[in-house]
Amino acid sequence: MSKKKTKYICQECGAESVKWLGRCPTCGKWNTLVEEVVEEVNTKHALTTAYEIPRRIAEVDLTELPRFSTGSGELNRVLGGGLIPGSIILIAGDPGVGKSSLTLAVCAYVARNSRRVLYVTGEESSRQIRMRAERLNALADELFICAENNFERITQHVDKISPELLIVDSIQTIYKSDIESAPGSVSQVRECSAGLMRLSKSNGVTTFIIGHVTKDGNLAGPRVLEHIVDTVLFFEGERNADFRVLRAIKNRFGATSEIGLFEMRDTGLVDVPDASKLFLPEKADDIGSVIVPTVEGTRPLLVEVQALVAPTPFMPPRRTSDSVDIKRIQLLLAVLEKRIHLSIGSCDVYVKTAGGIKIDEPATDLPLSIALASSFANRKLLPQCAIFGEVGLSGEVRAVSKARQRVEESARMGFENIILPKKNFAEVSKLNTSAKLNLFPVESLRDAIKTAMPRESS
Repeated sequence: MSKKKTKYICQECGAESVKWLGRCPTCGKWNTLVEEVVEEVNTKHALTTAYEIPRRIAEVDLTELPRFSTGSGELNRVLGGGLIPGSIILIAGDPGVGKSSLTLAVCAYVARNSRRVLYVTGEESSRQIRMRAERLNALADELFICAENNFERITQHVDKISPELLIVDSIQTIYKSDIESAPGSVSQVRECSAGLMRLSKSNGVTTFIIGHVTKDGNLAGPRVLEHIVDTVLFFEGERNADFRVLRAIKNRFGATSEIGLFEMRDTGLVDVPDASKLFLPEKADDIGSVIVPTVEGTRPLLVEVQALVAPTPFMPPRRTSDSVDIKRIQLLLAVLEKRIHLSIGSCDVYVKTAGGIKIDEPATDLPLSIALASSFANRKLLPQCAIFGEVGLSGEVRAVSKARQRVEESARMGFENIILPKKNFAEVSKLNTSAKLNLFPVESLRDAIKTAMPRESS
């Protein structure tokens, strides 16, 4: 008879303790240790894959892995070109952001191309999935639906149907009967994920796992879940907005810096191939509004950054932004205060981007600084102007990568004036574009502000 014992397991990081603690000693979170009954069993896992003899690395076959399309160009871009047999993909995001709609559309496309698909749902009934499939026009003969929570029975369904694509919605609702803790606990999520990994690798089944997020926006469950899977995709975007951003946080078969853009319609998520038009301002040349040519992976993207600086009698003043790192804003405010002598430290500062898309790269330093200075001085900027560059602590403007792509995208979208680091000027000065471009190379933040906010002639 197996011996049972009790442990306290952190629901955030998976750390174990023999007694209850108010604060997890590993991750520092409060009130996350939950008592779970752990059954000591034989932990020898049978090898489900073929035995492989060690060989020299030069002898490993470099034949390109066979990919197949998801039916979505944006999703293919984020995945690195499509789906790979035997890979396991974790997709997470806020409730209602479109995780189930996107995966169901992928299922329909794959099934219509003579590949068998199994969609396992632990949160909804089969009838609910059928109703959504009719709304999304996702009915296909080779698409099988199953409402199931038990991992052992899911394994039996996979052995019987032999799908090439498996969807598990969601991992927090699946449980193993030999583990006594509730579904969604650290033990259940860890063991069910490991079981799905072995099932996917041994049968060559491409698996999508849908995961929940916490109230802080982080992926729910133990961190081992992210280590097990091959790819981690995360949905971003405001719930009430019409567009969604799909970002690859981890990808063993492609770049982790790529993003996919989708628009939410009545028929589901639709690809947005020309993203710059989506984030450009409706009213140009506003005070405190700057166009930033950012680069996500291989894709140049024009984003509008807005800043509002207002005096306040309350101390300390507020610094608020949901799309730019607050620490970056505080650093730039300190540079403006110290090097440019703007008395901006006692003001409330609010920063946002068009559509709430998150930007976090050094090239956004210069446009953020100019947007803050423009709002503080209440002065308009140079018309039809795009700005990029990194700002150092001494107020110097440093070169950034992929300057050519940024300038070309700005010219394509009709911008005539571009403020850029002087060290990037030689790289882009000889571009052959049909548009007329005025390039303004700058060496310091002070020069950039003078160029971006020319004095009005009387």
